[in-house]
Amino acid sequence: MLRRTTSQLPNSVTCLNLISGCIAIFMSFHLNDRIGPLTGGSWAMIAMGVAAVFDFLDGATARLLHKFSPLGKDLDSLSDLVSFGVAPAMLVSNIMTSYGNPLTVAWIPLMIAVCGAIRLATFNTDTEQAVNFRGLPIPANAVFWIGVYGWIRTYGYPGWGVMAVLIVLVSLAMVGRFKMFSLKFKNFDIGENFSRYALIVAAILFVVFNGLSGLMWTILFYFFLSMLKRKHL
Repeated sequence: MLRRTTSQLPNSVTCLNLISGCIAIFMSFHLNDRIGPLTGGSWAMIAMGVAAVFDFLDGATARLLHKFSPLGKDLDSLSDLVSFGVAPAMLVSNIMTSYGNPLTVAWIPLMIAVCGAIRLATFNTDTEQAVNFRGLPIPANAVFWIGVYGWIRTYGYPGWGVMAVLIVLVSLAMVGRFKMFSLKFKNFDIGENFSRYALIVAAILFVVFNGLSGLMWTILFYFFLSMLKRKHL
């Protein structure tokens, strides 16, 4: 009984990721509505953040319990698509319509979900990504759009043209073939994980000094660090 329960624990955590993504999608359609102490947009960002935590924990749980399975791998990808592909796409789409952009323009963010799906399907079959990534990881895509929404709430909407360019660039980055270092720690050695520690420190500083918009700068810094390390990846 205990063995059966522990074998399903990683998948249960993955399902919490999926549920968080569904909540984020629902909340994004109530972007400016007050729901309890926060707006729907704020809840959507929180839900995607919680999904990212569960995405980290399911892998950590599987490694701790030595419970890896093809089902868990596929379930993880499907959950990631919902939480980090569809959810940010719906968030961005609703942001654009809330600023008066027509539906024909607000369909552009669907590219985020499509490229996210291609990225995950490629990742599952690409043996070259066992150590490092090729293209932007889909959770980083979601973090970027949370940062963009934070920037918009602080500085204002940049216009649908700027948003469209960002959508295209970030979406194509997910299906790109350039190398980016993995964010997973195999140990805590500073020399081996210098870039990861640098990214964590930068993320903290960006958020402290820029609020949520600092998450956008964090992902751009992630690109920069990966380009510096490209010869060693």
